[in-house]
Amino acid sequence: MAEKVKLSEQEWKERLTPDQYRILRKGGTEPPFANMYVNEKRDGVYRCAGCGTALFSSETKYDSKSGWPSFWEPLSQDAVQFEEDRTFGMVRIEVKCGTCDGHLGHLFDDGPQPTGMRYCMNSLSLDLDPNDQS
Repeated sequence: MAEKVKLSEQEWKERLTPDQYRILRKGGTEPPFANMYVNEKRDGVYRCAGCGTALFSSETKYDSKSGWPSFWEPLSQDAVQFEEDRTFGMVRIEVKCGTCDGHLGHLFDDGPQPTGMRYCMNSLSLDLDPNDQS
């Protein structure tokens, strides 16, 4: 497991765009269908936009019709961590980066096989590395 990345709020604000900060550090969400990776087809590895940790492979990305980029499995169990999220009157499972604790999106159990899971992510929390074919 990678060593945790811990930065001050000011350091995060300097590292991230305002929208990335709102999502990764404050648990925000971007609009559905109007984000940069929802229709992305290139191969590569999706990394955390906050710390660069490799999170998802394009091989596990699929069109969930939800409006956000979705994956059926992370690259490794250590790549992400989970927390219960009770905001907006719902009970959901929040997905966070395992290295920097940045908010990535939510996990649902309505995905395709072989896992049956849908990792519904915010594009602004991800950076696609098309040169990494891990």
